[in-house]
Amino acid sequence: MADPNKLHIRLHVYDEEIEVVVNREDEEFYRSAAKLITERYNAYAQAYKGRKGAHTISLMTLVDIALLYQKERSHNDTAPYDNVLARLTSEIEEALK
Repeated sequence: MADPNKLHIRLHVYDEEIEVVVNREDEEFYRSAAKLITERYNAYAQAYKGRKGAHTISLMTLVDIALLYQKERSHNDTAPYDNVLARLTSEIEEALK
């Protein structure tokens, strides 16, 4: 019996059709990711047409998207705030004793 939470979809990524099974709630993320990859690949392919091979363009696309991910990830690092809140909470609790 098929899992009702899973969905079989086809993604168009650059010049390929890829069939994947995804969690139903992640479908839009997969479609957005495929669109982003296609857009970035097309930009690099156009910029380096005739000068770089498909493999190199693919790697450049991966690095570009990984850079976006790393930048976003660094913005979501809550450890410094958690440390400050823990220290302030400790100081407040100590002052109230």
